[in-house]
Amino acid sequence: MIQDIEPRIFNNSFKNKKAELHDLFLSYKGDTVLVRDDKDKLWYPSFSDFKAEFPHLKDNAQFLFSIDNINYFLVDEEGLDSVDGWSYVTTKRFRTELKHWRSFAGVVGWQLNRWYGNHRFCSKCGKPMKHSDTERMLYCESCGFIAYPTISPCVIVAVHNGERLLLTKYAGREYTRYALIAGFVEIGESLEQAVHREVKEEVGLKVKNLKFYKSQPWPFTDTLLAGFFAELDGDDTVTLQEDELSIGEWVKREDIPIDETKISLTGEMMEVFRTGVVEL
Repeated sequence: MIQDIEPRIFNNSFKNKKAELHDLFLSYKGDTVLVRDDKDKLWYPSFSDFKAEFPHLKDNAQFLFSIDNINYFLVDEEGLDSVDGWSYVTTKRFRTELKHWRSFAGVVGWQLNRWYGNHRFCSKCGKPMKHSDTERMLYCESCGFIAYPTISPCVIVAVHNGERLLLTKYAGREYTRYALIAGFVEIGESLEQAVHREVKEEVGLKVKNLKFYKSQPWPFTDTLLAGFFAELDGDDTVTLQEDELSIGEWVKREDIPIDETKISLTGEMMEVFRTGVVEL
């Protein structure tokens, strides 16, 4: 999956430190990220690459995390793509980059960039938010409100019936590949309760014998995914929630598409069912 970058080590411990010329930085414009033009991979810039044109760029950079001994910072500066050899490309590249450590760095930075951008001002009193010097936290000096990075829990459910797996496709979304039942956990709800509710709401089925498989951080949507396998309980007739799904169908084990991207929990769960790796 996208976070599996071994033997490289991702360290998200907060550090109150200034950037140095050899450090890398991430720069975003909406759903785009700054990378080197002449590389066939996500090649992020260092501050030394921009020393001539933007000599003070590192002065206001925000530390994000490190991978091995490489520090990553976030910058908010206009005109960086005016420097020869650098341009903004779609963040969809995070889904296709073969080296997962590159895509994981980019997408976690993108998640934090959205969080910082969405909390420039206090949601309680409207005053500007300040950066903590001791942890990854924003606070309001005026009213004392504090904010931490947003992470929402979500369940992924692989509903199975013998040698068949229930596969779905979203309605009205750009993503057109097969997926599994998925949904956010509601207030006052356990993960297991969310599994039962989402399956009932989206495809009209009952499930039993829930088996937790694995979790995954999914920075694309600020979520923490919890994957469950669940056995069909009773009638297998699918009744779609049509505003959410366009397709919901039982697919035989041998007909399940092979996961080519290998970045998502959904894809891995489909693959382990297809290959029979997990005992259910």
